[in-house]
Amino acid sequence: MKDKFTRPWTDLFNDQMSSRLEKREKLNELSGAYKNGYKPNCKSVDLTKEYGHLEKEEIGETPVFEIGGRAMLVRSFGKATFIQIDDGHGRFQLYLRKGDIDENSFAESKLLDYGDIVFAKGKLFKTNKGELTLAATEFCILTKSIRPLPEKFHGMTDPELRYRMRYVDLAMNPEVREKLKKRSQIVRYIREFFYGRDYLEVETPMMHSVAGGASAKPFKTHHNALDMDLSMRIAPELHLKRLIAGGYQRVFEMNRCFRNEGISLKHNPEFTSIEFYQAYATYEDLMELTEDLLSGLVSEVFGTNKLKFGDREIDYSKPFRRMSMRESVLEFSPLGGDQIEDTHAMIEALLAKSSEYKKADLEKLPHGKLLELCFEEFVEAKLIQPTFITEYPTVISPLSRRNDQNPEIVDRFEFFINGWEIANAFSELNNPSDQLDRFADQAVAKEQGDDEACDVDYDYVRALEYGMAPTAGEGIGIDRLTMLLTDSPTIREVIFFPLLKKEIFFSETETEEE
Repeated sequence: MKDKFTRPWTDLFNDQMSSRLEKREKLNELSGAYKNGYKPNCKSVDLTKEYGHLEKEEIGETPVFEIGGRAMLVRSFGKATFIQIDDGHGRFQLYLRKGDIDENSFAESKLLDYGDIVFAKGKLFKTNKGELTLAATEFCILTKSIRPLPEKFHGMTDPELRYRMRYVDLAMNPEVREKLKKRSQIVRYIREFFYGRDYLEVETPMMHSVAGGASAKPFKTHHNALDMDLSMRIAPELHLKRLIAGGYQRVFEMNRCFRNEGISLKHNPEFTSIEFYQAYATYEDLMELTEDLLSGLVSEVFGTNKLKFGDREIDYSKPFRRMSMRESVLEFSPLGGDQIEDTHAMIEALLAKSSEYKKADLEKLPHGKLLELCFEEFVEAKLIQPTFITEYPTVISPLSRRNDQNPEIVDRFEFFINGWEIANAFSELNNPSDQLDRFADQAVAKEQGDDEACDVDYDYVRALEYGMAPTAGEGIGIDRLTMLLTDSPTIREVIFFPLLKKEIFFSETETEEE
C-alpha cells in the first residue's frame, strides 16, 4: 500500500541522483551517510577577521579549529582536494591531503559531491595565492546530498522556483540569506525599542468570532467542537484596546494577520504587523515616537541615515514632513482653492485622471471619500521622503477619535515613504455611543455589498462602556517596511515562505489504490 506514495517519487530521479544514491550506499558501508554529534567550534567570518589580514609567514601555529558547512566547490587533484564550504556565515576553504587524514577520511572524500554537508578539523595556513585555508587532519561527510544544487555559476534565477524552494535559494544565494537576516535584525530592534519604553508585549487571539479592527475581507474557518464559524484575524486592534480598557497603559503585539485579498508586489495574504497602544497619548505623540523608531532603526541596523530604494535615495533623518490630507491634495493635484470643497470639481478631476471611474458611482460618494480618492490618485505616489499625512475624513475612519474643533475629520495620520503607506495611527475613539454608531454604518455598508466593512463588535462596545483611558494606537507592516529598507522590489523577497499556488507532485491517478 505504501508503494503508491513512494514509487512515483523514485521515478523522478535522474542520472546524477542515481550516482549520488550509489555513493550514499558506499558511504553507509564505510561510516554512515547521515552522521550526528559533530560540533563546530568556529565561524568562517571570525576566522577571516582574525587571520585573513595576516601574511602567509605571519600566521604561524594556530589552534585546532573544527568547522562544518555545505560543500560549494570541490577540486580534486588525486591525492589532494580543495573544498570551498559555506557554513552559514560565509565561504571558507578546506584542504585535504592523503597522509594528513586517515584512510577512512580519505575514502570519504572520494565520495564527496557538490552540496554535501561536511565537517573538518585542523589548523590554518595560507596558500601561495594568499587564501586562508584549513588543513584538515580529520574529515567526514555528515549529510549526503541526493539532489544536485543548481549549476553553481548561474544558480537559481526563476523567481517562483526561488520562493517555492527557499531552502535551495538560501543555500545558493548568500545575499538572500543576508536580506532575510536583516529582517530578523529589524524585528529585534523594534521589539527592543518598545521594551525600552515600558511597553508590554502581548499575544491576542488569531481566530475571531467578529472580524474587526480594519477594513478587509477575512479568511473564514470553522471550529468543529463549538460548531462555530470564525474569522482569521485581519488586525489585533480591538483586543489590544480591550487590554488598555483593562488597565494596561502600554501594549504591543508583533504577529501575523490574514486578509483574503489578492497577491501583489506589496501584498501577501498572510503578513506580519506590529500594533501598539499607549494610554494618555495622542496621535501627535505617536508621530514623534515613529520618527524616533524609524530613524534609530535605520541608523542602528544599516549604519547610515540614507538608504537607496531603486534609483531613489531616502533620508530617514528626523524630523519627517507633516501635512494634512487637504494640504497634500492642494499641493499635488490639479484642484486648487475652493475646488477642493466642490464635489463636482473633484469628480471631474477623478474622471480625467482615470477611465476606471464612473460618474454615477462617484456622485453617490460623500465629500470625505472623494477627498480620499483624490489623495490616492494624485498624491500617494509622490510622497517619496518620509511624510505624515494627517486630518483624515471621519467617514473613512470608523475607529478614530473625532477632532475636537472639526468633527468632519479625525485625529489620525498615515505615514508614507516611497509612495507606500507604512503606518496608520490615530487617537482612539473611546466614546461607546459614537463607536456603536460607526459600527452600525459599517454593518449597513456590508449589507449593501462591501465585503471589507467591519462587523459590529458588541463586546468591544461593552468594554468601552466600562471606560477606556484616552489612548493612541498605531500599526506598522513589517514586511513592507523590510521591503523598503532592503531595496526589495517584491514582498516575496522578504518573507521566508511566501504563499504560492499548490505544487502538484503526482496526479491522483498515480496514487490511486489498486
